[in-house]
Amino acid sequence: MNRCAIDDLRDVAQLRRRVAAAAASLRTGGLVAFPTETVYGLGANAFDDTAVRRIFAAKQRPVDNPLIVHIANGDQLEACLPVGYHLSPDERKLMQTFWPGPLTLLLPAGPQIAPAVRPGQELVGVRMPNHPVARALIAEAGVPVAAPSANISGRPSPTVADAVAADLEDAIDWLIDAGPSAIGVESTVLLLEPDCARILRPGGITQEMIAKTIQRPVLFAADVFDLDAAPLSPGMKYRHYAPNARVHVWWGEEAAIASAMRAFLEGEGDGADAATTIPALIAPQDFVSRFEWHLPPVRMAALPADDYATNLAHALYDLLRRFDQVGATDILVYGVDPAHGISTAVMNRLQKAASGRVRRVE
Repeated sequence: MNRCAIDDLRDVAQLRRRVAAAAASLRTGGLVAFPTETVYGLGANAFDDTAVRRIFAAKQRPVDNPLIVHIANGDQLEACLPVGYHLSPDERKLMQTFWPGPLTLLLPAGPQIAPAVRPGQELVGVRMPNHPVARALIAEAGVPVAAPSANISGRPSPTVADAVAADLEDAIDWLIDAGPSAIGVESTVLLLEPDCARILRPGGITQEMIAKTIQRPVLFAADVFDLDAAPLSPGMKYRHYAPNARVHVWWGEEAAIASAMRAFLEGEGDGADAATTIPALIAPQDFVSRFEWHLPPVRMAALPADDYATNLAHALYDLLRRFDQVGATDILVYGVDPAHGISTAVMNRLQKAASGRVRRVE
């Protein structure tokens, strides 16, 4: 694996020179891991079915789980769509408002899109990332890039280059390191239907933001989607984002969360065994300081309480991986109300990481 570190993100021309070799690899069937504003992605030429299938092999990813295509400009968008396709007013409005950025739109797939990108589907997810390295790489490659997260399938997504290397070092051709991802959770995936818009995967662009932009109801897929059907979007069907440790999440009243965590540490519920549990805790700083944690030694990640949901989104995947590395058996997470904003995406990821061990307490 070739590894390239980029420190200065301001000079686009220089960026394109720095990523030229990796871009050439993309054009010729290579796999390139690269940073985006959400998480690190594992990219292949979206027009090259053989290269795209290498992604599935590298990630050990189920072959019916579709990929998102990343573009750098309008010409690449046009190349992803059927000849003569006209974007709807709402599609244009969403692109103008949120691109570049963490919004993926499901659009009709053009004939150039490799079949493996959209297994059994007539739609393909497309987004324009808001990261200078990602856009420089894709522009220099000259082709749209299919890219899921750059990790072994089911593991926490990588937000730093070292996490990519830990999972995929022997399976990829290039890794571009440009520091931590800014947002920390994957893009929002949106399907426009005649009477509504459906969020298939919540992310950095929230339900409220979308509803302000288009004049139609914005619903979550969980309200209407059959989970036994083939997934239209990544993140809908399979266990995702999970460390080796068991994850437990409580949200609601602070005192009730503290009581539930203490009960767990005392060996009550969820199969807990106080004698063998090696716990870790993710919670706001003021929660950690307000409650005494005398039960077994707890490794703690105390996040800034101001805008805790955003801080949790940014840190979550990295903390799940770090607690695995230190041998935690159980990770206790102070959850957030999933009803609004980025909290919806955070709790979506935690629901999957915890295999349903998410409880509201009062």
